[in-house]
Amino acid sequence: MVARKPYGTVIPAMVTPFTADGEVDYVRAAELARHLVDLGCDGILVGGTTAESPVLTEEERERLVRTVVDAVGDRVFVWAGTGTNDTRASAELSRRAEAAGADGIMLVTPYYNKPPQEGLYRHFRTVAEATRLPVMLYNVPGRTGCNLAPETVARLATTVENVVAIKEASGSLDQVSQIRAQTPPEFLIYSGDDSLTLPILAVGGSGVVSVAAHVVGDLLVAMVRAYRHGDVLEARRLHLEMLPLFKALFVTTNPIPVKAALRLTGFDVGGYRLPLVPPTPAEEEAVRRALHGLGRLRAAATV
Repeated sequence: MVARKPYGTVIPAMVTPFTADGEVDYVRAAELARHLVDLGCDGILVGGTTAESPVLTEEERERLVRTVVDAVGDRVFVWAGTGTNDTRASAELSRRAEAAGADGIMLVTPYYNKPPQEGLYRHFRTVAEATRLPVMLYNVPGRTGCNLAPETVARLATTVENVVAIKEASGSLDQVSQIRAQTPPEFLIYSGDDSLTLPILAVGGSGVVSVAAHVVGDLLVAMVRAYRHGDVLEARRLHLEMLPLFKALFVTTNPIPVKAALRLTGFDVGGYRLPLVPPTPAEEEAVRRALHGLGRLRAAATV
């Protein structure tokens, strides 16, 4: 499948800004999308797990897609997270995202109901056939309790025309290598873990769907560019420089730390919807230390 524009290399899984009374802040969402693209990010994912998608209504998710498309859709590829553990609901969300202007959709493996591989194949195929958009699969067993096997990824990549990519967050380089070995060369593999982006590039990956890009998008872009230009030493230097931040952003449940990181860097996106809660003082301090090490704290946050 030929996309209207490049799918992106460093793709922030954008958080959802909230107002003080817990409503989605669409104005701030547009500002954040523009901020991320200005950092150098060449794609945006709206409505992923980092966006607190389980607590967003269908209407909020659709409006967020429209908001981000209006803000940066002329500059970068906009992906919309539309996966659920209900095939029919996922198909409907995908149709709504397409109508809202999304360039592509991302589908997480169905969570909690733990389907077998044949069920996963049929789920993804059914949803992909409900839209004309490119589809990125999303494998994150630690969240879903369900692993999408490399053989199933390969089956989808070779039999469903618009399945074009995977966000692979199993944490297994062996699994990434197996996916690369079994899929066509044009099938894109994105790291779903910031700390594994560089190793995954080395085994045939295409980039990262990132949490850390909210605050170090420019550095991630520089790391990927250095690796692709053959400067492995510079890519490694940047990876190691960012590694403490990668770890700090998962000191507790995502997106709790990254929203704190945005606030500490001077780009406040508000709070959280239950069941997520603000970070503890110790958790925030871990984020603060990592940002300080990178010189990313705003002045008022250094005291």
